[in-house]
Amino acid sequence: MLIISAAIGIYYAIFDRGEKTTKDFLIGGRRMTAVPVSLSLTASFMSAVTVLGTPSEVYRYGAMFGVFAFSFLLVVIVCSEVFLPVFYRLGITSTYEYLEMRFNTVVRLCGTAMFIFLTVLYTGVVIYAPALALNQVTGFDLWGAVVSTGIVCTFYCTMGGLKAVVWTDVFQVGIMFAGFLSVITRSVVVQNGFSAIINDSYHGGRLNIWDFDPNPLRRQTFWTIILGGTFTWMGVYGVNQAQVQRYISCKSMFHAKMSLYLNLVGLWVILFCSVFSGLCLYSIYKDCDPWTSQIISAPDQLMPYLVLDILRDYPGVPGLFVASAYSGTLSTVSSSINALATVTVEDLVKPYFKMSDRKLSWTSKGLNLLYGALCIGVAGMASLMDSLIQAVLSIFGVVGGPLLGLFALGILFPCANATGSLVGLVCGLCLTLWVGIGAQLYPQLPEKAMSLSLSTANCNFSFITQAFNKTFPTQLPLLTTAVQDLAAYRCDL
Repeated sequence: MLIISAAIGIYYAIFDRGEKTTKDFLIGGRRMTAVPVSLSLTASFMSAVTVLGTPSEVYRYGAMFGVFAFSFLLVVIVCSEVFLPVFYRLGITSTYEYLEMRFNTVVRLCGTAMFIFLTVLYTGVVIYAPALALNQVTGFDLWGAVVSTGIVCTFYCTMGGLKAVVWTDVFQVGIMFAGFLSVITRSVVVQNGFSAIINDSYHGGRLNIWDFDPNPLRRQTFWTIILGGTFTWMGVYGVNQAQVQRYISCKSMFHAKMSLYLNLVGLWVILFCSVFSGLCLYSIYKDCDPWTSQIISAPDQLMPYLVLDILRDYPGVPGLFVASAYSGTLSTVSSSINALATVTVEDLVKPYFKMSDRKLSWTSKGLNLLYGALCIGVAGMASLMDSLIQAVLSIFGVVGGPLLGLFALGILFPCANATGSLVGLVCGLCLTLWVGIGAQLYPQLPEKAMSLSLSTANCNFSFITQAFNKTFPTQLPLLTTAVQDLAAYRCDL
């Protein structure tokens, strides 16, 4: 998969060698069509965090995460009818050009600085995620995997520009689907059908998704996901450069809008796969939880552990899951690096330095290399965070919320001026920082988190260790495989 992704970058570097302008490199010459752009939109922010984090979230807290399907619908409608027409008709390359047109240069630079900070942190988190998966499944060096991911991604970004990023995303989103399907298919076979998984999930309280408690302090309810999820993802699809850059690269407004609506279908499919994978996790480990029994050290290791457990007798299939996690990361990281280079060129280089278009194109490629190296370094921060999914959502909430508010103010309120926008931006950032830092200093009370019960009642550690030592002396003990050899230690198989 890494080789194919790199080859796509080389292909577009050769195929488009006559196209030397920054417009060609950064936004594909505005000649892209709806279908590949829609798949690229789906892949870009459905990262390895989705592959590893969402199933773990469902396993521990239930399928409430599936309510995000309604949030995605609201987000796509608002973005396609409110934000997209403004950006597309202006013909801008960087979304922050709009802020200067609407307010002034200071507001534009503030927005640019916040985006760069947000994106570098987010990209570091999603580089770390597949490295974790690779480390768990193959035993490869964790930081070697981090560096290799960053290098390959930076390579094809630098070589092929936006076209390479979009078409590698198309390839990678297919790998993501295949990885999920392999886990789901094998889980259904192990548990003797869909009905057994649904039944186990129902009796384990994992299907209680219609919780309309209005308490905003609860971790997950219908209202916290609808409101919080809608505004979080509106910040991504409405004003985030990595996403906006894709749909403004389309050859017409119709193709741009169609790419968003087609992307909605892809989001729903991936959401279903990730949520159902979490239900499969619970059905298989309902009587012997690997996390509370300390066989794994963190909830984000559950999916790699499951893959080792149920797919180790099928050569190459565990590797498909690793490729799936890698695909999520490569698509997200390439989008982010390309967007960072675009924003830097358009907002920080072109307005202040006189360069030919050819030199700007080479500058863009150099910035791709620079940001790739920076994101690899920031990936080390992810190892200090307890939960990948919470870390990413926290980053987006603290910085992404005020940025969304800034753009919404400009688009929806003609009376707003530059002074008001700056005051609102600073106040919004202070408020979200206060909430975000407070959440770290004063963690949520257990009764508000609503973590569901996990059992170790049917674990037999002496037998598991014995079975594991006979075959896989350098890997984690595998619960279901070992216990299937001695059915007395498991029930409901």
